[in-house]
Amino acid sequence: MATYKVKFYKGDYYDRQLAANKDKAAAYIEHHFNSSASSQPNYAVVVVGSNASQTSRNWGRWYAKAISEQFGSTVGGDQGILVGGWNGRGDGNVKHTDMPALLLEPLFASNPQQAEIIRSESGQGILARILAESIRRFFPKGGLIAFSVGHKYKTSSPKDRGAALAGGGTEADYAEKVLNKAAALLTEEAFAPSPRTLRVMRGDQVLFETIVDEDADVSWSSDRNLLFIPE
Repeated sequence: MATYKVKFYKGDYYDRQLAANKDKAAAYIEHHFNSSASSQPNYAVVVVGSNASQTSRNWGRWYAKAISEQFGSTVGGDQGILVGGWNGRGDGNVKHTDMPALLLEPLFASNPQQAEIIRSESGQGILARILAESIRRFFPKGGLIAFSVGHKYKTSSPKDRGAALAGGGTEADYAEKVLNKAAALLTEEAFAPSPRTLRVMRGDQVLFETIVDEDADVSWSSDRNLLFIPE
């Protein structure tokens, strides 16, 4: 059965990555929320390093797609990822790791509707669930998972908290809440490699769950509001 250990890393971003390398972490995640001068953007995107492995790219795209499907947004960048960051911004946050690494930008702090999701317990729970699911999917053998709260705990800028949320609050404090919830999901149980599972959810509540064959062609009819699951 796969077991996970989570460790939060502090200090400047470069130092966090070197410490995770020393600890031989299996994966590295830095959590942010996006922001814009406009209140309209609502896409999900993940920054991967300019030297990103294929695992990092696949993992980032899977996560961005899952976020967009959950919250009805679009995916940004190249199918959900930005290799090397925003014209280089964000690249240094993840490119110094020896393991697959993502810088997450799932929602916009500057978008009032998404800011409400970020502030809500249910929204944080959904974000944590998707992150934990992505980790189990791409690192099924378990191991040490390195978490980094974007902006917070930097030695060079200890008062930095990132972008302000529309309506109140700061990016870093809510990113930390999501990571804490994800850490609990990963470490409170030991997870065996899971079969393909279909879930119907309302918010963060699971209404229906069933195991389906890995090769089953599950389809949805929007005209009839029917989900078809082959026998």
